[in-house]
Amino acid sequence: ENHLDPRQLTLSFDTACMRRAVELARRGEGCVEPNPMVGAVVVSAHGDIVGEGFHERFGGPHAEVVALAAAGKAALGGTLYVTLEPCCHHGKTPPCTDAILAAGIRRVVIAADDPFHAVAGRGIAALRAAGLTVETSLCEEDALRLTAPFRMLITQGRPWVIAKWATSLDGMLAAPPGEDRWISSAESRALVHELRGRVDGILVGIGTVLADDPLLSARPEGPRRAVRVVLDSTARLPLDSKLVRTAREWPLLVVVGPAASSTRIGALEAAGCEVLEIRESTEGQRLGALLHTLGERRWTNLLVEGGAAVLETFFTEGLVDEAWAFTAAKVFGGGGGGGGAPRAAGIVLPKLPEPPPLLVEEVRHPGGDLFVRSLVRRA
Repeated sequence: ENHLDPRQLTLSFDTACMRRAVELARRGEGCVEPNPMVGAVVVSAHGDIVGEGFHERFGGPHAEVVALAAAGKAALGGTLYVTLEPCCHHGKTPPCTDAILAAGIRRVVIAADDPFHAVAGRGIAALRAAGLTVETSLCEEDALRLTAPFRMLITQGRPWVIAKWATSLDGMLAAPPGEDRWISSAESRALVHELRGRVDGILVGIGTVLADDPLLSARPEGPRRAVRVVLDSTARLPLDSKLVRTAREWPLLVVVGPAASSTRIGALEAAGCEVLEIRESTEGQRLGALLHTLGERRWTNLLVEGGAAVLETFFTEGLVDEAWAFTAAKVFGGGGGGGGAPRAAGIVLPKLPEPPPLLVEEVRHPGGDLFVRSLVRRA
């Protein structure tokens, strides 16, 4: 006769509860930054799920507090599952450790630690010191991925960088004259607009602006209103471009170098643009300085949309954390000539001394395209 090990049953239930907490946490994406996404589940002493919650918005109650409030008195003697170590300090809200103790929770299961200096193990230590059973690292990989942008900001002082591009089957980044300007499908573009609506900034080079005159907005708008960022070392951005004409309605940051004339800078500022001068000598140093500045502004996610040279530099400097690649079922021909943009494969990845190892996270087929979402592996 086969018997199930009670420990296996407990682990299975614990894992199911933590996966539910991870699922809940994702609902806060785009609304909680620069805070991390966090989810929580409360199980009563009798083994019933009696409360759920997630961090819904920046400055609002944390996931643990929401879940405990939903559970009420049923939390007494129960277990709390939470995707991130509970805070133990006064910030915009009181310490979550205090709420856990006040609710009478006896066991806390935590997926991952909090790297923020005011927490960093102190939350776990406070709960254990109060006599609670604390278990850690359940579904840790899921929790680390969930909080990756937050961790990048806390540990490296810069936002998480998402590189996005779309090509035809023969590697063209743009259609030749006379063709439909859109390479990817409407469904693929909707995915990109959804992404735009939850990042802090959308970055392109001046070449892309001069060629396409983009607006770089999210349509429809998402929970965040991303700052449009243009790398424009000599301040060539046309005053009649869509970006400048909408600068007073939708934030625009123009990043210039020491060669930019004061007259051009003044004209852009008069039109409502913010101009940031970065004086470092090499492209890599300039990008590093820019990302550090954005980190000081508490940005957690930056979307880099091109062009090809900008994408290449971000990859070469090891600054890309996540890649969104769309391949449309179209062939333009010409091998990069005939009026089309050069092949993406000849400009972005093959020129890298050591192509970054990628971990594929997701594969979809929006509107007949191939969409691959990957992470850049790092030691």
